[in-house]
Order: sequence, then C-alpha cells, then structure tokens
Amino acid sequence: MIKLFATDLDGTLLISGKPIAKENIEAAKYAESKGVTVAIATGRMYRAALPIARELGVDAPIITYNGALIKSASGKVFYENYIKEELALEAIEIARENNWHLQIYSDDELFYPKENELSKTYESVQAIKGNAVGWEGLKEHTAKITKILTISLDQEESVRRRKIFEDTFKNRLTVTSSTAIFAELTNLGVSKASGLRELAKILNVSIEETMAIGDADNDLPMLKAAGKSVAMGNAAAHIKEAADFVTTDCKEHGFANAIYKFVLGEG
Repeated sequence: MIKLFATDLDGTLLISGKPIAKENIEAAKYAESKGVTVAIATGRMYRAALPIARELGVDAPIITYNGALIKSASGKVFYENYIKEELALEAIEIARENNWHLQIYSDDELFYPKENELSKTYESVQAIKGNAVGWEGLKEHTAKITKILTISLDQEESVRRRKIFEDTFKNRLTVTSSTAIFAELTNLGVSKASGLRELAKILNVSIEETMAIGDADNDLPMLKAAGKSVAMGNAAAHIKEAADFVTTDCKEHGFANAIYKFVLGEG
C-alpha cells in the first residue's frame, strides 16, 4: 500500500503560472481520505510553494529547494541543509566573471545582482518578489543558502553552465536543473530523493510505501529512490524509461489519473 505520494509541481501537478486543476485537487483530497499523505517536492522556494500547497487543500508537507528544506504548510521545519558560505562565494564569483544572471536563496528570500527580464519572468511565474542587491550585495547574503540558480536564454547555454558547475564543484555541490534553462546548485547529496527519504523517516513510512511523480531531470533521483514511480506523459523519454509507470500529460490531469490508477489502484 502506498502511504506517501510525492509530487513535483511545474509540469506535473500544475502548468506553470496557472492554478491547480480542480481534478487534481479532488484527487489529492480523495487520496488523503484514504490515508495517503500527499507531499510536494519542488525546486521552488518554500514561500513560492506554500500558496500551492494551500490551494491543494490537503495538509501537505513541502520538500523545497530540490530537497534542501522540508517544512510543513503550518511552518514547522522538519529538515534543512545549507550550502557552505565559501562555496556560495565561489559560485557568485563564477557567475560574476561570466556575466550570468544569478539568483541565491537565503533564509527563504531571493537575491540577485540586478533586475532584468529573466528575473521579472521568474518572479511572475513564481508569484514572488526578489531583491536586487548588486554583486557585492550578494556576498552579504551567503548565510542559510538553500539553492543557487542561474537562468540562461536557451537550453544549450544552460547545459554549458551546468558543465562548468559540475567541473568546478565536483564532490562539493550537487548540480541539477528543473527546467531546460536553469542550472542549479544545492549542497552535496541534496536532491528530491534525499528529501523524500528524510520525509519518509519523519513520517515513519518505509521507502517501499512511497511513490513519486514528476517530469523533469531534477525529479529523476526522486523517481529512482521511491518505492514506485510515475512519469508524466509530457516528460522526456529518458524520464519515462526510468519510471515504473507513465500517466497522461499535465494538461490531461496526469497527476489525478496517477492517484486513481497507481496509488489507489482504482483506475
């Protein structure tokens, strides 16, 4: 029996920038009524994910920053894992030298050097507001950093940045991406998979009793770690190949279909 169902947000539970479909809300509430804990697992900030958790209408634990922070909707902190300040300063300097748009997340606040179209688009989608503090200002906000993110204009550039980060921070930080134009850093070993394992321990649920659903590369460790896994219909081929099941795409309420068919076995 599945007792813990962990879901990605963008491209899985909801289409970015849009409300959760009522079909998905109904399915989450139904799963909860059957004794299943529905949890959110996202690369987003806690305060960006919180309104979605409330919209979902269930008491969902929230795995945020790709696993670096686990916090309840009521504000209880279950787990936190921060990037060391010296590593954050090193990442800031790399971005500064290359003139990249960089965002750091310190104590659930967003900071970047200057406002631009990339920051504006990000803030619009996430429904949050960050702080433009300059490159020197970034260095003053290196305590309690959960994630560092660079946004590029195209996928090829994002791949190049990831490679630079991987070569620079090998065995020191985790590098991933939640969209094709993001390159993201978290503390070494931090992922949605580690977040799922931590939450399962907190809830006294075995990993065999967990199921995860997602669509992107940063979901892949979680899909592999869970007892059972579901890929969205809109996921890339390699994500689908790694999952136990494939549901319909996000526009066709793949989240809800997965709950009825794979979590509860009623579909």
